Amino acid sequence: MFPRPARRLPQAVALLVLAGTLTAGAWADPRDAAEPDRSDRVTHVPATPGAGTPLAGFAVRSTAQVTDSAAAVSSPGYPATGWYPTGPRSTVLAALLANGVYADPFRSTNQQKIQKADFEVPWWYRSDFTVEDTARRTFLDFSGVVSAADVYVNGHRVAGAADVTGAYTRHELDITSLVGSGTNTVAFRVRPNDPNSDLTMGWLDWLQPPPDRNMGLVRDVLVRRGGPVALRDAHVVTELAVPSLATARLTVKARARNDSATPVTAEISGSVAGTRLTRTVPLAAHETKTVTFTPDDTPGLRLTGPKVWWPAGMGGQPLYDLALTASVAGTVSDTAHETFGIRDVRAPLNADGARQYRINGRRLLVRGGGWSPDEFLRWDRAYAEDRLKYAVDLGLNTLRLEGHLEPDEFFALADRYGVLTLPGWECCDKWEGDVNPSGSGKKWTDADHRVARASMAAEAARLRDHPSVLSFLIGSDSAPNATIEREYLDALEAADFTAPVVPAASDESTPRLGRSGMKMSGPYDWVPPGYWYAKREGGATGFNSETSAGPSIPTLDTLRRMLTPAELDSLWRDPDARQYHRSPSATFGTLALYDHALAGRYGAPTGLTDYVRKAQLAQYENVRAQFEAYGRNATDAERPATGVVHWMFNSGWTSLHWQLTDRYLDQNGAYFGAKKANEPLHVQYSYDDRSVVVVNNRHTGEHGLTVRATLFDPDGTRRYDGTVTGTAVDGDGARTTALTLPASVDGPARTHLLRLVLTDAGGTVVSRNVYWLSTVPDTLDWDDTDWYHTPTTGYADLGGLTPMARVPVTATAVTRSAEGTSTTTVTLRSAGTGTTPALFTDVRLVDAQGRPALPVRWSDNEVSLWPGEQLTLTATYRTGDLHGSAPQVRVSGWNVPERTVPAA
Repeated sequence: MFPRPARRLPQAVALLVLAGTLTAGAWADPRDAAEPDRSDRVTHVPATPGAGTPLAGFAVRSTAQVTDSAAAVSSPGYPATGWYPTGPRSTVLAALLANGVYADPFRSTNQQKIQKADFEVPWWYRSDFTVEDTARRTFLDFSGVVSAADVYVNGHRVAGAADVTGAYTRHELDITSLVGSGTNTVAFRVRPNDPNSDLTMGWLDWLQPPPDRNMGLVRDVLVRRGGPVALRDAHVVTELAVPSLATARLTVKARARNDSATPVTAEISGSVAGTRLTRTVPLAAHETKTVTFTPDDTPGLRLTGPKVWWPAGMGGQPLYDLALTASVAGTVSDTAHETFGIRDVRAPLNADGARQYRINGRRLLVRGGGWSPDEFLRWDRAYAEDRLKYAVDLGLNTLRLEGHLEPDEFFALADRYGVLTLPGWECCDKWEGDVNPSGSGKKWTDADHRVARASMAAEAARLRDHPSVLSFLIGSDSAPNATIEREYLDALEAADFTAPVVPAASDESTPRLGRSGMKMSGPYDWVPPGYWYAKREGGATGFNSETSAGPSIPTLDTLRRMLTPAELDSLWRDPDARQYHRSPSATFGTLALYDHALAGRYGAPTGLTDYVRKAQLAQYENVRAQFEAYGRNATDAERPATGVVHWMFNSGWTSLHWQLTDRYLDQNGAYFGAKKANEPLHVQYSYDDRSVVVVNNRHTGEHGLTVRATLFDPDGTRRYDGTVTGTAVDGDGARTTALTLPASVDGPARTHLLRLVLTDAGGTVVSRNVYWLSTVPDTLDWDDTDWYHTPTTGYADLGGLTPMARVPVTATAVTRSAEGTSTTTVTLRSAGTGTTPALFTDVRLVDAQGRPALPVRWSDNEVSLWPGEQLTLTATYRTGDLHGSAPQVRVSGWNVPERTVPAA
């Protein structure tokens, strides 16, 4: 418990509890600023016991512009003239953006024009709520204050910034004696944020940091009502029998707290998994007891044939509900509800010291991406859900959250879609101030230790029942020292957090947990595709917690939305130009490494369109190789690959690097390269030894497969054709080598195309994969490897792709719609008369104005067709995202003339 503030009113009691509701700022549209919730929408708080009602919105204003006293500002009826209305969760800058104060910060350099000085003083947040029944007890329940705040209710201060500090600490303030019938007012005086001084949230090199540094209220502020006995901290601890999965044991816990000054007897009742729970609990005045139901005293908590939760692609995602009620003298006093899943996660170190996850007894290769929230922490459920659906579409099973821990709704969606999460504290700022000598965070004080313990306790309690939470990383680039580790682990244990705890995302260790079993050896900037196959540095061995080949150039559609014509011109002409939309870091400020490699391998760009098409080809092959290498090596007997997190999955703004999908949910070559690599049953080429391998990510084995590998010159001349029949491969990530390509083939070409086709026993094509390869290898200077890349001293020669003859591709499309969802089926056919294939044929769903309809999930894309070949692709999307327009399909490609056809 924090020290009591100096000016606490005696009738206002503050409680720090060990569970929280994490939310982020309101944002109704993923592409444009939303209309804010009106501040004059007074929140009606019902008297229903157990109700937790979020305040509907706030009015905000800088303290530099408010001369009235805190008592006046926080009193009902105060005229908030000139204040900015905003939603229930909002940073200061998010509120100002929603009110049109600034131009779109994601376009060009608009964000640079926002004055940071405006956010170096506290800001007021003010909201009104009404109650009718004052016989109920009333509490303010909140977290997500960035960075600290004084809290006032009806003209009285109920907590000070010395207590209410830290983005992740959770607070419950008893305001019963201050609340009256009718309108009541709550006000927060929020202090500026400094991630190097405060245990809050910050940004490193993902994007240009927001000028307000995310100061504000980024989680819901709840008004709770109840009777004399409060139920808190309700949760379920699950134990699943592994490997049989035949039985499970549930232990239900909750804290019953008597908030009255007299003894009471509480009746605790409820249900879980079809079992009734009941317990009589005597409580002295102001006493709290933990109520526990175990399989020993409640046999129904011993389940036979439990519904087991699995990650997507491994099984279903069933969930259970816990409902509890506390009654006094036959009257309901409080209620509690929790949703949970039954699953077992283990994460031992393998013989090589790498972290090897197992879920429900089955080995798990973590195929992940780094998750970013919106830069201004604006929360929109539909936008988050769309991105989670993209993760599943890509075949990813895990998202890593380095700090910026998302709201409860995010983890509930992850539970629903079967996406595992790796939450943890962030690197390099105050969170690592005591342990990271290269970071910018200040050393911890005693007060910081208290905030850290409370933060860990609150997040552990919030996350423990979510089956999607795979682990918690208590360190990122650096591991905590012995003191901090002990504080974290004690808080996790007290909260019954049962998922594995990892000391750091890097190769570090702590006294109690030992080695992390992870590596953070890069790369973060461009390396060639063959890099990923080396079992060294960031290559496919062990668990790489964050890595990629860096830049990820968006589509032309997105680039034209985010950059001015002059910036677009500089993008392709000047590799050494500072790119505001790449990173604030000096290391990643330009695209020089990437651009030199692009020109060295594919030829110098001749214009913006040529630059972007080469970028998509390069990003496809590189991201595909990254995931394919880790997938191939996952079952190696020596130094297997156990996990890889592509850095990153998405960006919090309009970015030129570290993303598989962009801010507008458009999909570039990186997206479709990852999707191809992570197919459930997949045929792939190995850059290191020329082997053609089948990887089976399905649970059951496959047999009777046929693998065909054909090597062509770019003009379509066939140089090699090999077929292997009767191929079999076990399940759960197993692989089998079907054949090995010859070291050389006839002909003068230095660039070749490799087509791989995998068919099942019935003759159906189940995987199709096309590579562009060179007889001249990329050459890596391993001895000069640094923290962010390995230099390339010689480039592969892919220039043979440039003179490929233009090949027309015909397209017919038809759309079917039902219940708000549309599916467009596109049939592509190579209509060329010669032998040249149509390489990297890209299909986009657009409206009548040519604007992409997003989000969209394609069955496949960026495909290659040989003369006479026909492929059918499907696109699934929300009908409303066409905004009433008839759908059209835009087809283009590496050597495919662009055309648009109707798809109605």
